[in-house]
Amino acid sequence: MPHTKQILPLIVIAQFCCTSLWFASNSVIDNIILDFDLNKSAIGNLTSAIQFGFIIGTLVFAIFNIADRFSASKVFFVSAVMASLFNLGIVWQNNTLVSLLFFRFVSGFFLAGIYPVGMKIASDYFKEGLGKSLSFLVGALVIGTAFPHILNPLTRYINWQAVILTTSALSILGGVLIFSFVPNGPYLKINKSVNVYAFATIFKDKNFRNVAFGYFGHMWELYTFWAFVPVILKLYQTQFNINLNISLWSFIIIASGSLSCVIGGYISRKAGTRKTIVIALTLSGLCCLIAPFLLNISLISVVILFLIFWGMVVIMDSPLLSTLVAQNADAKTRGTALTIVNCIGYSITIISIQLTSYLLSFTNSMFIFIILAIGPVLGVISLVKNNKALSWKSI
Repeated sequence: MPHTKQILPLIVIAQFCCTSLWFASNSVIDNIILDFDLNKSAIGNLTSAIQFGFIIGTLVFAIFNIADRFSASKVFFVSAVMASLFNLGIVWQNNTLVSLLFFRFVSGFFLAGIYPVGMKIASDYFKEGLGKSLSFLVGALVIGTAFPHILNPLTRYINWQAVILTTSALSILGGVLIFSFVPNGPYLKINKSVNVYAFATIFKDKNFRNVAFGYFGHMWELYTFWAFVPVILKLYQTQFNINLNISLWSFIIIASGSLSCVIGGYISRKAGTRKTIVIALTLSGLCCLIAPFLLNISLISVVILFLIFWGMVVIMDSPLLSTLVAQNADAKTRGTALTIVNCIGYSITIISIQLTSYLLSFTNSMFIFIILAIGPVLGVISLVKNNKALSWKSI
């Protein structure tokens, strides 16, 4: 068994490897559209399919308390292998939109046994400093999400299918790392019973409920921003007739969030977790509001710096919100609570992604992205409400 100090890096590496599946299709979406004769709206549909699969997966995992009844490491391993196999389905030559949606859906289903379960494994090992631990874990998710974009330029020299094969191989590697080197943690509490009422009972606690609603506001913005970063860059490129390395900048903009996750973890230790979350939500909300104006100027350096900043603040609060969810949940149902909150949060992302995709079918105006500010605004209100330590004045 590895030393406890080695556990976190192992979980982080495994999380990165497995979550590279998340936007695997988005990174080569132009090739997929061309090879399978799809409409341009496929990006929204395929992204929503994996989100919907994740939602159903988290719902099933939560109802049957899988993360709390079985070894989290084994659940992670099985999920990683299954997700990688269905991710490979994307390269099938006879794919149609329906089959692609199916493969993305099932991959998303098994990601429910990776992302929240990875957080559960971390919480079983790190009682003190959980926020810092989860900041590294979510940082790995961010880099894993961005990673397929950096592979995209390779499609000029190799088949785009190699990107999909690489992400599937990484997922299996991540599962093996957890299964082989990360046994059950010292703070693990096994709950052998199936509590089908957990979905309702966990929200009875007011503090848990306020934190969860803050997380939901954060999710309204996050994945829609990630999904449409390449679209934003393409729109900007077309508008000003300039040449951009969209894949590279998409990677940089999304991956920059991994650094802010770690920075946020350290800031929260001095400023407080809730206050750090509120600051991050406020900044990302402001980015949503000013984006239409900044994205309409021709100074490319300013636009890129703005998008990198947005990419940092949009995710900075994520590990801190997960920390508060874990800390405000009962230890025996912590894994289920994390899974349920993820389930609802990712349900919200589908609405946001589909609404944005629908609006973009009518107009290419950057003003569409103002609607993303709805989430941060509601998230801040939920976190500040009924919290004496976090008054508007103190913020």
